[in-house]
Amino acid sequence: MQEKEFKTIRYEVKENVAVVTFNRPEVHNAFDDVMIGELAETFDRLAAQTEVRAVVLTGEGKSFCAGADLNWMRRVKDYSYDDNLKESLELSDMLYKAYSCPKPTIARVNGAAIGGGTGLVAVCDIAVAARSAKFSFSEVKLGLIPACISPYVVKKCGEGKCREFFLTGERLSAEKALTAGLVNAVTELETLDALVDQYLTQLISSGPSAITTCKELLRKVPQMSYDEVKRYTAEVIAQIRVSEEGQEGMAAFLEKRKPRWDSDSG
Repeated sequence: MQEKEFKTIRYEVKENVAVVTFNRPEVHNAFDDVMIGELAETFDRLAAQTEVRAVVLTGEGKSFCAGADLNWMRRVKDYSYDDNLKESLELSDMLYKAYSCPKPTIARVNGAAIGGGTGLVAVCDIAVAARSAKFSFSEVKLGLIPACISPYVVKKCGEGKCREFFLTGERLSAEKALTAGLVNAVTELETLDALVDQYLTQLISSGPSAITTCKELLRKVPQMSYDEVKRYTAEVIAQIRVSEEGQEGMAAFLEKRKPRWDSDSG
């Protein structure tokens, strides 16, 4: 197991899974500029760690993430436009690093995810939530907006649901978040880890390069014209088929055996 000490998060790698834990339970894991920086550094590190096959994002204690820290908000309130822009860009950069992480990511939503905390759910590939978890885009209640997280939530839930959630700031149950597409599965808190493990088993049995390329496909294809899509998708599957991983995967299938990456994971 590898570990690194941070002030606001806990980061550890066990076998081939990285677990990133928001570690400010005394303030329900609310984030500030320090946590934003530490998360950005962590996702940079994850992108370079070949031994990491999947990432789990979760919160220490009763909450997942309660959004922006109140003490940080007190400071931000008196910032100039330029200072606000700088910190907002740092938040946007961190969210994009999480969203574009080449490893598959799972949000283990153990409790409340409020404001920006819902953004940290939305940037993950898969989100599983305890039935007791609550969600809210509460920014409008403070005269603010869910700006930096909006691209990822709109992708997950669609504009129609986001019009309701962003404008009302309503508190959402885990079941409503599931129906909206913000989370993929809901279970009891006691069985949350077992459900996360089921997803991890599926992810780790898949080709690591194939998963990374799938994530690129999902990011790029919606932005392309049909002519661009035809060329890009044809090129990417041709490259995958002749790659070492693609050759091994097809050979394993035809020979009715596990591919090497799956055998190595146990």
